Amino acid sequence: MSVSSMQAVNIIGLMDHIDEAITVLGESGVFHPDEVTNFYPDVQDFTHLQTKNSYAEPLTNLRSALNQTKRSFPLRDVSDFSPSYEELESFSAQTTSEIDALIDKRETAAARLEETKNNLSIAQHFSGLDVEIEKVLGMKYMKARFGRLPKDSILKLEAYRDSKYVEFAVCTEDRTHSWGVYFAPKDKLGEIDRIFEGLYFEPTDLVGEDETPRQKIEGYEKEIPLLELEVKNAQKQLDLYLSENAERITRYLSKLEELYLYAGIRGKALQHNNSFIIVGWVPTESKVPLRRRLKKIKSIELDFADAKEEMDKRPPVKLKNCFLARPFEFYTDMYGVPKYNEIDPTLFVAITYIIIFGIMFADLGQGFCLAVAGMLMWKLKKMAIGKILFPCGISSMIFGTLFGSVFGFEHLLDPMFRLFGFEEKPFEVMASQNTNTIILGAIGIGVFLLIVAMFLNVYTSLRQRNFGRALFSTSGVAGIVFYGALVFGLVAEIFLGIHVMTLPYIIGLVVFPFLLIFFAEPLGDLVNGEKDWQPESWGGYIVENLFESIEVLLGYVTNTMSFLRVGAFVLVHAGMMLVVFVLAETAGGAAYWIIVVLGNALVMVLEALLVAIQVLRLEYYEMFSRFYSGEGRPFEPVKISLK
Repeated sequence: MSVSSMQAVNIIGLMDHIDEAITVLGESGVFHPDEVTNFYPDVQDFTHLQTKNSYAEPLTNLRSALNQTKRSFPLRDVSDFSPSYEELESFSAQTTSEIDALIDKRETAAARLEETKNNLSIAQHFSGLDVEIEKVLGMKYMKARFGRLPKDSILKLEAYRDSKYVEFAVCTEDRTHSWGVYFAPKDKLGEIDRIFEGLYFEPTDLVGEDETPRQKIEGYEKEIPLLELEVKNAQKQLDLYLSENAERITRYLSKLEELYLYAGIRGKALQHNNSFIIVGWVPTESKVPLRRRLKKIKSIELDFADAKEEMDKRPPVKLKNCFLARPFEFYTDMYGVPKYNEIDPTLFVAITYIIIFGIMFADLGQGFCLAVAGMLMWKLKKMAIGKILFPCGISSMIFGTLFGSVFGFEHLLDPMFRLFGFEEKPFEVMASQNTNTIILGAIGIGVFLLIVAMFLNVYTSLRQRNFGRALFSTSGVAGIVFYGALVFGLVAEIFLGIHVMTLPYIIGLVVFPFLLIFFAEPLGDLVNGEKDWQPESWGGYIVENLFESIEVLLGYVTNTMSFLRVGAFVLVHAGMMLVVFVLAETAGGAAYWIIVVLGNALVMVLEALLVAIQVLRLEYYEMFSRFYSGEGRPFEPVKISLK
């Protein structure tokens, strides 16, 4: 549970050598640029080198054009390629124009093809009309309207049977509409149109050009293959262009991406007269190689400082974890990365999350399926959650074995337990006499983890030299003594029959620590050496903290009771599988195994989702809140992602 050691670096040099310095910093892949004002507050005589990234426009245009081709161009190392800005801009403009022209040609043909197919579909609805459409539309005294009516509107036409003009000649029908035509005299056209509009008539453009619908259909059917060939040829031309220019496109795209990133460093640099200054952060292990490369540049002066001595500048954080904990950095990042002098909770999360998940999802068979699903999610889809589900599935298999559950079969592992001297599995989850054990066990887990979280808070506070919080906070030494003494006393009195809650015990280990918590703010300021440690009004402070004390006490209770969900899900899992088997036995026959398989699948998906969320809630709200702020900023070096 640690973060990588960091070094603050100040780079000063002549403007003639700034491009060399920026190139070295960018190529190193380990430099996190920072604002100069973060290091030097008085910069009124300095000016920004640039306010706009000049590479943004040509890169964006080239990216946009290439994205339309649906073809990937993996970036590569182009450190040996040094075109001028004018060359990069010219290549981007020319390539973008040529690609856009080829895409426009393809899209125009595709649009014509789509339009022709749509016209064919419409014309087919009027194939029964053996007249030239243009002649029908050009009648002198009558007007025709071609289109479609909903089928229920056809029935409503009966209400207009007394009107000789409200008639709809049906040509064809589909599932929802009738296609056809109605006629109306010119002087009554507006009235008839309003009637059909009220019946949800949808007009269709059907221009025949002295052709019958059948002739139009034949024309469309001949035109469609030609248009499909045109689309195909346009795509071939685009593919050929991309293939012939793939090498140049890759080189220029990679260079633009590289220079765009490097310009981010330039954007943070400041200039004073003929000199520049760049500041940032590098991992300690990268300090020597970077120094060696920068020292080769004339006029460059370097100054490194350990991040521990620069805490006021908020050093960025690079997490450093073992293979087990590394996947759980996903959860840490979601909450927020630690401060540089704050403990990294990733390993704590990994251990507790895996164990609690396994207890709540205890089933050997379902755990195996979950582990396999997690591995496939990571290997095939590169989903970060997959690397988390794999160890959780393994944990579920372990606890499933201890509980003797395999795909809900609670006694399938009994022969294995007989090897260890048991007639059957030693612990039956659904047995009524074990319910209290499960519930109390869940609370015991919660008490243990909360105390561990409090100790982590003490450790973190001492690292940050916040002695007041370490001693007097609700998660400090006073909180540990108060909570631990109260829990131990209640357990001894209620379950062990040992009388420990004596007056000295209560005063010394319960009341006194609580008073320290009550006065934590002034006591903390006093211990930390603050001059104004006393509140403005002791009376106001006491009244205000009386209400806050109730919240503190409720916090201890609710945090502890939240762990009841661990035991509840153990019972829920067994209960859900019991329901599956009752349904399967009721159906009987071949349906038995179908219900068992589908029931297992449903329980796995539903419960895995719920358990994953509930365990994460315990991590964030019950444990993280006691020792972790997550207010750090991540280490984000300027680095181009090569493939």
